[in-house]
Amino acid sequence: MLDLRRLVILREVAVRGTLAAAAQALSYSPSAVSQQLTQLEREAGVPLLRKVGRGVRLTPQALVLVEAAEALLDTVERTEAALAASLTEVRGTVRVAVFQSAALALMPAALRRAADEHPQVRVEMVQREPAQALHDTWARDFDLVVAEQYPAHAAPWLPGLDRRDLVTDPLRLALPPVGVTRERVRDLADAARVPWVMEPRGTASRHFAEETCRAAGFEPDVRYETADLQAQIRLVESGNAVAILPGLVWRERTTTCRLVPLPGDPHRTVFTSRRDAAAGAPAVEAFRAVLEAVAAHPNEKASVGLDHTHPAP
Repeated sequence: MLDLRRLVILREVAVRGTLAAAAQALSYSPSAVSQQLTQLEREAGVPLLRKVGRGVRLTPQALVLVEAAEALLDTVERTEAALAASLTEVRGTVRVAVFQSAALALMPAALRRAADEHPQVRVEMVQREPAQALHDTWARDFDLVVAEQYPAHAAPWLPGLDRRDLVTDPLRLALPPVGVTRERVRDLADAARVPWVMEPRGTASRHFAEETCRAAGFEPDVRYETADLQAQIRLVESGNAVAILPGLVWRERTTTCRLVPLPGDPHRTVFTSRRDAAAGAPAVEAFRAVLEAVAAHPNEKASVGLDHTHPAP
């Protein structure tokens, strides 16, 4: 009979891509993973891995076993959800992956509300970039993910994950306060001659910001690069840069930045995803509902900084 634990190890290799990454995810040593897979090959009677350069590739027979392992894990997860749903109170642990602006704008209020409404639910939060967070949720590292999608930039699609939109927020040009710099920047066209701050290359926000500038007829001078949106705000407020920032970053805070609408009034969509196998898990559904309730009641204090004097063309 095939050992179920070894099937899960094989599935981890398929999901993570390497023996070392699978070992790290399972808190095993690479040699232990290799030994378990060797034993699984004996049980299955077929080769499961082929060496390719410094890595390995799964054989077609191994992929059959990986699919079976996924089905078994889904069954276990659905059974756990049904068992939890049979209880009279909502309890359990919810592991949430969230990107920075949602962590700042939504999570504090959501955690407070969840603690009041569901005191037996433990919420664990880890900050992750959205694409990685979606993959990690699909890989079963997290129960729920808060992710984002920028205009003309599709979020990664992974089988077995659902999606529910949480909130849409405007993307606007953030400019320094009047008088902070000698440069007179009023709109996107003027921003062609000043430094920019953006998130690192490869992120959806960076792609959107660069494409927006190029559509306006210039290549942005990206002098500063940081994934920390609070650092971006400080660089703008101090007159060192301009940036394109989502409206969610202004929740529960004020700003001295001037916020100018962009052409076409683009918006970003923030959404949640969880595995289909977790449908009905009371703790996951309860915290998801809390997030949706918090997102439905915005408190965007930075509206005082919105500059309507130079609307987008």
